[in-house]
Amino acid sequence: MNARLAQRVSAAAVAALALTTLSACGDSDDSAPSAGGKVTVAGAVIEKDQALHDMLPDQIKQSGKVRVATDVPYPPFEMFVKEGESELTGLDYDLGQALGGKLGVTFAFTPQKFDGIVPAIQAGKFDVAMSAITDNKERQQVLDFVDYSQSGSGILVADGNPAAIADLNGLCGQKVAVQAATNQLDLLKTHQAACSDAGKKKIDIQTFPKDSDAQLALRSGKVVAQVLTKPAAGWVAKTADGGKAFDLVDDPAAPGGYNASPNGIAVSKQLPELTDAIQKALQALIDDGTVTKIYDKYGVASIAVKEATKNAAVD
Repeated sequence: MNARLAQRVSAAAVAALALTTLSACGDSDDSAPSAGGKVTVAGAVIEKDQALHDMLPDQIKQSGKVRVATDVPYPPFEMFVKEGESELTGLDYDLGQALGGKLGVTFAFTPQKFDGIVPAIQAGKFDVAMSAITDNKERQQVLDFVDYSQSGSGILVADGNPAAIADLNGLCGQKVAVQAATNQLDLLKTHQAACSDAGKKKIDIQTFPKDSDAQLALRSGKVVAQVLTKPAAGWVAKTADGGKAFDLVDDPAAPGGYNASPNGIAVSKQLPELTDAIQKALQALIDDGTVTKIYDKYGVASIAVKEATKNAAVD
């Protein structure tokens, strides 16, 4: 996502907050795929679709794997199961295992710094990237995208939502926490005009150096809400204190979050057959409910798309 680089400190804070729950991410019934075998991800059993396998480029069929670049950590999309160890988990990782199971190949994930992902794919080191990458027109010049989520900013509230916040308008006149120098701060500042137009007081914006600091303010009742990326908000709501500390506000008017943009699986333009195969495999996983189970596992079901599109970004 475009905000990703600006949110690296934020993501690290979320990862630290949820560290004690990470070992639970890798469900005991989850397994890495083997070519032609069944795969179980988030409780869903996925079988190889021979027709989809046949769509793959010859080099992928021969090697039996898709080489995937990912930047870790960026919860809930990509995380380490245990700090200091290399085993991966997260929404992108699980989705990759499900796609691999459907296509009958292994999606082999390798950590790669975010700013080096595109050059590495262009150099042929990787076939695809699954790393919460925003699909935009600039990136479409060098990569193709299969879009699998829409994500923007979300609202985190205390457990039970005592202030009954339902949407951004509910923040007018309230003390709201946000990390400094983020897109979420810009969102709150921009929304001040809407508060005034509605005859309400402006949002009392409280900025903090880290998301974890903002969450401490929310825990202590110094603010009624925190605005951060919706995937991070959903993950914190699901994991902090076993899911008993916070709630995620789901605004039906903004299911993917405010100012949401498409996230896509980035595929080398040298492998158009792989792009098509991934798109069809993803649609099959959407249709059979597997995608919903994976997103539910990470507390972000609302950011899932109902249709697997290619290069959905329009500007």
